[in-house]
Amino acid sequence: MKLGIGAVSFGPKVRIDLELIRRAEALGFDSTWTAEAYGSDAVTTATWVLAHTSRIKVGTAIMQIPARTPAMAAMTAMTLDQLSGGRFLLGLGPSGPQVVEGWHGVPYGKPLTRTREYITIIRQILAREEPLEFHGSEYEIPVRGAAATGLGKPLKSILHGNPHIPIYTASISPAGLRCAAEVADGVFPMMVDPEKFDVSYLPYLEEGFAKAGGGKSLADFAVVPGVSVIVTDEPEKARMTVKSGMALYIGGMGARDKNFYNDLTKRLGYEEAAVRIQDLFLAGKKAEAAAAVPDALLDAVHLVGPRDRVRDRLAAWKEAGRRGWVHTMNVSTSQPEALELLAEELL
Repeated sequence: MKLGIGAVSFGPKVRIDLELIRRAEALGFDSTWTAEAYGSDAVTTATWVLAHTSRIKVGTAIMQIPARTPAMAAMTAMTLDQLSGGRFLLGLGPSGPQVVEGWHGVPYGKPLTRTREYITIIRQILAREEPLEFHGSEYEIPVRGAAATGLGKPLKSILHGNPHIPIYTASISPAGLRCAAEVADGVFPMMVDPEKFDVSYLPYLEEGFAKAGGGKSLADFAVVPGVSVIVTDEPEKARMTVKSGMALYIGGMGARDKNFYNDLTKRLGYEEAAVRIQDLFLAGKKAEAAAAVPDALLDAVHLVGPRDRVRDRLAAWKEAGRRGWVHTMNVSTSQPEALELLAEELL
């Protein structure tokens, strides 16, 4: 199993700990990942990290699909791939309706259809076999219709791109996992319990592989879960910090009847807790919502506690890696000692 590290933290100022990223690079970490929500963007930060490192791969987890045309995403990927000597990884995601419609001002539409068409268009651009032409339900290239001039024509990229740039997508719902397995090279899932992967994720991925055909399987597909890692002899405060983030997603990242993270929590076996966390969070009781996150759920999907406790829990992740369930553990941490422990145990 490979190791990755989150490269950016959200907040009022852009924060990238280059010293920590370089330490991860020196320890043999394979990748580092930027992200975006409705503040700092994923591309500028990825460019910055690529410019200040030499070996580690840098990916976007994620670039929001509704924020860019497929051609713009392909241009960005080709450019960063060439400038970095092939170290760029393209991570995409449909985001959610709150951000898509409330921030980008774009109808949420059919996110999975959009994802399929978006990746198909990017692959056509990277392959550069013929001028780009695509006619789907979400994208029409060249564009047609009453508002178009009619002057658009199919074009082929001036830049000769690398058709083998890996394309990942963020997914946690059953339908999203099927889509990722069908059309992408990897997936970013959240809240992965390495001991329940065969129940909560694998069946949907296998259905997507079957639809893709060609013998596609986990052997040529990267599962890259995000895992918070805090090594501490005083774990209670650290646990509440992680629980606050979990409560935000489980309780507030979506409407009451459309929250994929809440659905996932139920799928992991915490249905009663999922309902309570959402009720508290939507009532404005965020501290109570965080306190309602079960310790067992946190321990199943994150690594928080004394060094020996973290080391013991890593045994389950090692087994998931051995079975091919997890390709890369993408850790979120600010601790050099956490990086060193992970490298010692997993690399």
